[in-house]
Amino acid sequence: MSRLRPLIRIPWSQRSLLHFNRRYATSESTQPAAASSQQSLPPDWEDEPPSLSDFTQLPHKDFGKNQLMETNEEFKRSLRGILRQFPPITYAFAYGSGVFPQSDATASRITHSPHPNPPEAILKWQKGGGKMIDFVLAARYSSHFHSLNLREHRDHYSFLGSLGSGAVSHVQKYGAGVYFNPYITVNGTMIKYAVVDMNILQRDLLDWDTMYLAGRLHKPVKILFEEPNIRVANQRNLLSAIRCSLLLLPETFTEKQLYSTITGLSYQGDPRMTYGSENPKKISNIVNHQLRNFRLLYHDLIMSLPNIEYVDGKSISHSDWMDDTELDLKLKQDLDIERRANMVRRLPKSFREKVYFQFQRKFAIPGREFKEMLEASKNEDEKGYTKPVGSHFDRRIVAEKDLPEQVTRAINQTVAWPAAVQSAKGVLTAGPYRALRYLQEKREKGRMKS
Repeated sequence: MSRLRPLIRIPWSQRSLLHFNRRYATSESTQPAAASSQQSLPPDWEDEPPSLSDFTQLPHKDFGKNQLMETNEEFKRSLRGILRQFPPITYAFAYGSGVFPQSDATASRITHSPHPNPPEAILKWQKGGGKMIDFVLAARYSSHFHSLNLREHRDHYSFLGSLGSGAVSHVQKYGAGVYFNPYITVNGTMIKYAVVDMNILQRDLLDWDTMYLAGRLHKPVKILFEEPNIRVANQRNLLSAIRCSLLLLPETFTEKQLYSTITGLSYQGDPRMTYGSENPKKISNIVNHQLRNFRLLYHDLIMSLPNIEYVDGKSISHSDWMDDTELDLKLKQDLDIERRANMVRRLPKSFREKVYFQFQRKFAIPGREFKEMLEASKNEDEKGYTKPVGSHFDRRIVAEKDLPEQVTRAINQTVAWPAAVQSAKGVLTAGPYRALRYLQEKREKGRMKS
């Protein structure tokens, strides 16, 4: 009878280090840069659904580099060090005011840091004030992630953890399909992390099922762990955010109006905004304090679209214009019916259907006729993938004066219910004490005036 070798448990910090470094080296080998739109957005790139196995299969070597926001090296290493304490993940990003400031006064309002013993780099980056750092962790199979994570970090979970990974995964499915663990200390740093399945993340980016994750990526975030299909899907998500915002904006507008509209998409219908659980000036704070990052994120995409342009093209010819946050450049969109119809046709599938439904009710279109219209608007037919082009119905709805109001209703329908369920299930996922603490802190933010 052969002797069995003893099972040695290796901490995740060592076990996943090679896995982490191998994947990360592929995704961010160079600093992000504002590459020309011709390089980063080849013609017709978004007409094919993403199915990539490696970053070398991207449309161009600089494709999607606009998504990689800059932070200093020490802060980035500290964030990576936190992720090394978890089971292997496929995609991850850090977001929120703990990563990018949303107010000049943030540090002065906080009398003590929430971090028990953070790395010096985090204290320096947050300028001594201290803010909990938010993460989204995407795994191929989140049920397996929870199973492994419960073995290593049972204290991260509420009473649901005692029921096993099956119960945790079951609760995760409700709402937007995201499971949050708040007020967790890792490497001496207070964090909140969300766990999601990769397919849920990708589908929300492409279709806007809930806009819960897509909306977070409409704003500058620090991507720490990359995957090529998500990079492509997020590039489409960012373009969708511009197109949707253009349907809400007048013919001429400013940069800040555009970025505020984009930022506000995922807050439409969010109960936290409706019931005073967020700073009422949150959107303007985000845009005003991250204008340069918004430019890095969206400028190339703006330049790639045929129906939007800067009114003063000379301003963007200066090499350092993105650093000038005193500028608020004017833009202009083409209100041509054909182009706007094409824009509607290219909106994310689930969201586009909600917009169509608004006008079905307005025009009193019979159900069978409406169903046939949705079938005709699919991107696939028996011959394969087809290029989205505005239909007669698309042209009809963009000619309506109440288009912005109908689009806003579709946004509310997309965001409101998943956001409400996510907030409600916090009592289960975080536990009553942590859920109450989180709600109280959100209400404190809601009482802030700047």
